[in-house]
Amino acid sequence: MVTRLSNADASFYRLENSATPMYVGSLSILRRPRSGLSYETLLATIEQRLPQIPRYRQKVREVSGFPIQLARPVWVDDPEFDITYHVRRSALPSPGSDEQLHELIARLAARPLDKSRPLWEMYLVEGLAKNRIALYTKSHQALINGMSALEIGHVIADRTRKPPPFPEDIWIPERDPGNTRLILGAIGDWIAGPGAQVQSVGSALAGLATSYSELVDAGRRVFDVVRTVARGTAPSSPLNATVSRNRRFTVARGKLDDYRAVRARYDCDVNDVVLAVIAGALSNWLMSRGETVAQTRTVRAMAPLSVYEDPLNSTGPGQPISQVTPFLVDLPVGEGNAVVRLSQIAHATESNPTAASLVDARTIVTLSGFAPPTLHAMGIRVATTFPARLFNLLITNAPGAQSQMYIAGTKLLETYSVPPLLHNQALAISVTSYNGMLYYGINADRDAMSDVDMLPDLLNQALEELLEASR
Repeated sequence: MVTRLSNADASFYRLENSATPMYVGSLSILRRPRSGLSYETLLATIEQRLPQIPRYRQKVREVSGFPIQLARPVWVDDPEFDITYHVRRSALPSPGSDEQLHELIARLAARPLDKSRPLWEMYLVEGLAKNRIALYTKSHQALINGMSALEIGHVIADRTRKPPPFPEDIWIPERDPGNTRLILGAIGDWIAGPGAQVQSVGSALAGLATSYSELVDAGRRVFDVVRTVARGTAPSSPLNATVSRNRRFTVARGKLDDYRAVRARYDCDVNDVVLAVIAGALSNWLMSRGETVAQTRTVRAMAPLSVYEDPLNSTGPGQPISQVTPFLVDLPVGEGNAVVRLSQIAHATESNPTAASLVDARTIVTLSGFAPPTLHAMGIRVATTFPARLFNLLITNAPGAQSQMYIAGTKLLETYSVPPLLHNQALAISVTSYNGMLYYGINADRDAMSDVDMLPDLLNQALEELLEASR
């Protein structure tokens, strides 16, 4: 069966450029078992799970011989699918440091994907110090919508070291539909006329409305988009610069209980504390650059809210989630008092309307598996629907399992998202909670933010400032 790319997916596929490729990345740090994690074992694990993510064996095909603007491309099975092309091995000079790993991730994140094949890659990175190994995964944003297509990291993680057996997968690719059939399908879509065009736009904004209640919901979504755009251009910031093809990647981590302690003391959400910590770190980063940081200065973040129904008591896989919503928040980087910064952000959260917006996966009831990779992708999908000039940086925050997880029988120690950079935005931050910790994945332009390695210490300092005030 030929599946045409959605309006949003086609935009992700066609509008990216070499400086800002639309890839969703994730980095997992694993405890190397005594017997090691063989490349063959990893391949077998992934092959078992591919039936859950069939798009990872499909490639994008344009409709040739038809005006490109009138025919969205289609997903077709890759008859020459070779998993060993997509799952690769790499190694650091042993004992490899975290800094060497982050440099490798920055280089891999900047490399283009081969658009003649399924749009993803995974690297098994060996040689990491302290008896660890790493997995880095890169998937195209067009590949993941959270409903019919999950991120691969979502399905390869298990709650036990020995997962239940999976049925044997006998996959036979469907025959190529042929260009004549694709042209006829494109003509049929085009002849359908205004109704189909309205549905296409509606799908991009709110999902296809099939009942009165859904039409009302769609109207609310459009109103929310208009209200967000009406806030105007983001304030001037060194975070906004021409983005090169090269990246720097670094990470930070903290105890989830520390964030919960601040949340309990000031009666706010953990997400508010995260944003306040980032605001404090950015404030000190600006001052380190000699910037004048007036008390009223702000940095505007797009921080999509993709949360479980009860994020403070997350029990992990299979838990119901709410919808992903856009959230533009002005981070008060000029405010010198950490508690006042937190109060202002918490007030902004309380004032934010809860109407859903701009995510194809709004009808999801549950997300099984290890959800953060897919939730980050859904948050990025929301953010990219808005002009990048409306905000200075992207921040995604995804709650994960608060119990030990495993990949291919190997203990998952740490997990980081590697978010893409948007147009003229030199920094993106993704935060993942997992097993009692918060993990920050920090991606930056190599030229515009050569000092990004300062941020982990600045984040820790900003958290400590809030902890001291809360005691």
